[in-house]
Amino acid sequence: MDIHEYQGKEILASYGVKIQRGYVANNPLEAIAVAKQLTAETGTGWYVIKAQVHAGGRGKGGGVKLAKNLQQVEELAEQIIGMQLITPQTSAEGKKVHKVLVAEDVYYPGESDTSEFYMSVVLNRGKGRNMIMYSTEGGMDIEEVAEHTPHLIFTEEIDPTTGLLGFQARRIAFNLGLSGNAFKEMTQFVTSLYNAYIGCDASMFEINPVLKTSDNKIIAVDAKVNIDDNALFRQKKYADMRDVREENPIEVEAKEAGLNYVDLDGTVGCMVNGAGLAMATMDLIKYAGFEPANFLDVGGTADAKRVELAFRIILKDPNVKAILINIFGGIVRCDRVAQGVVDAYKNMGDAIKVPIIVRLQGTNAEIAKELIDNSGMPILSAVEFQEAADQVKAALNK
Repeated sequence: MDIHEYQGKEILASYGVKIQRGYVANNPLEAIAVAKQLTAETGTGWYVIKAQVHAGGRGKGGGVKLAKNLQQVEELAEQIIGMQLITPQTSAEGKKVHKVLVAEDVYYPGESDTSEFYMSVVLNRGKGRNMIMYSTEGGMDIEEVAEHTPHLIFTEEIDPTTGLLGFQARRIAFNLGLSGNAFKEMTQFVTSLYNAYIGCDASMFEINPVLKTSDNKIIAVDAKVNIDDNALFRQKKYADMRDVREENPIEVEAKEAGLNYVDLDGTVGCMVNGAGLAMATMDLIKYAGFEPANFLDVGGTADAKRVELAFRIILKDPNVKAILINIFGGIVRCDRVAQGVVDAYKNMGDAIKVPIIVRLQGTNAEIAKELIDNSGMPILSAVEFQEAADQVKAALNK
């Protein structure tokens, strides 16, 4: 579950991480009010107006602006709220901005130059350990740094039996070239950041940039956070941070119905039971020369009601030109799935305007094929993987 920058900063602050302070606003009048409050609390006279959407690269799309007075706060908030923000991490149509974060200016003059760093905490799945990745090249896309100057990216792996150790936090501060108070602040920053990552069951904490201010403080200027959905049952206070307006509406509907659905860019809709078979089915579609339109796992209860619901969700994608149903009858019998497909097709009437290819294997697979073939419905049946791929290819090449 992705959350907004201001929400990620709230989590960081609760664990003792110093952040760029700010308040969220839903309209220009609120933006002026929170800017005044921010000035009273921090003394800032300049303000950063940041679009709150679940995407990086907001500055490149015009979603991050500097206001030097309250009039500019109002003007910029009015420009940003309601805009379709297009960044390198959004689709071509972008994302609508519903709110902005009005944040303090932290690039004030002082005794030393400011420095920007990159830092993230993620899971290294290959080694089964959490990993802190960091670089002196903050403020840039980490992909660019990795491609052009990979030697400037450092990693620190954390043993799960001991957690982050003091010498590791100090090594990070040293590798970032810090000394004095900035060195001490960075070691504390790293420790608190890791505690936040563990404490909220995150799958990613990315801060770009981490700023060394001109008076040698270390603060988080941004926060991109993803919380593991599987842990939300014990993280209810974070579950309430979910903003469904930022999510794909079809995926939201599928999740509420208990279906595992991920929207993709292809033309062949998939309805499968089991994640492994779903992955294999997507490979099958690509092998046939096409692209999958979705990942959809209906689970072990593929009855008529569930199949019809899956049909309706798949068909909400206008790019779908065919649907491949690939079910292994282990927990659920193939003949029950076949009857469910036929009943769902009858119930939906003319709503299904694309070819349907059904491959059923497992318990009562032969009976299931007879049900499909004798249904009188324009549904194509297949037994083998290759046969299903050929049916998809033939249907889409008509």
